[in-house]
Amino acid sequence: MLTDVAGNSPRAGVFPLGRTARIAVLASGRGSNLASLLAAFPPGHGAGPADVQAQQLGSLALVISNKPTAPALTVARAAGVEAVYVAWDAEHPRSLFESEVTRLLDGSGIDLVCLAGFMRVLSPEFTERYAGRLLNIHPSLLPDFRGLHAQRQALAAGVSEAGCTVHLVDGGVDTGQALVQLRVPVLPGDTEATLSERILAAEHLAYPQAVTAELRAVRP
Repeated sequence: MLTDVAGNSPRAGVFPLGRTARIAVLASGRGSNLASLLAAFPPGHGAGPADVQAQQLGSLALVISNKPTAPALTVARAAGVEAVYVAWDAEHPRSLFESEVTRLLDGSGIDLVCLAGFMRVLSPEFTERYAGRLLNIHPSLLPDFRGLHAQRQALAAGVSEAGCTVHLVDGGVDTGQALVQLRVPVLPGDTEATLSERILAAEHLAYPQAVTAELRAVRP
């Protein structure tokens, strides 16, 4: 069962907007979580004031990748969403990447930024700029198994449950406030691959749920 970490409660802050929120996704890989967000928050949908339906709460407007051939860019373009490659490599350090991404986000009037398989650590300055408007999804029940290879960590620890967490992004690595978690069983004979697929299916449910709650200003 998908639940907020500590129960739902209205909050004060950036959201709700009273209009359709413009959502951006930063992705490095195949874009499966991007696809789930596109299905929940279609581009160009709900041009007027937001109502109770998730599709009208937000609309996906921009996808950015640090990988020029990332399948996520193809997924975005196929859906009619602006998709932009911004280099982050030996010749283009993090500072240049973040400067260009900031220009793109602010120039597009983005309200909420979702990291979806974005395999880079953003600077504290960047995360502070978008504090409260920057989400990530991680394949573990945080605070357990932060960082890389969370599924491998879970198997090595011998836990009976794993899962995913949607959380706010702060200056640390997977240290921001957890918003939504979904649990899955760890089955006998599981490998890193089989557990990863089970968790990924949960992620596709958890991320749209968390974004909906965030845009409605419901947070634990």
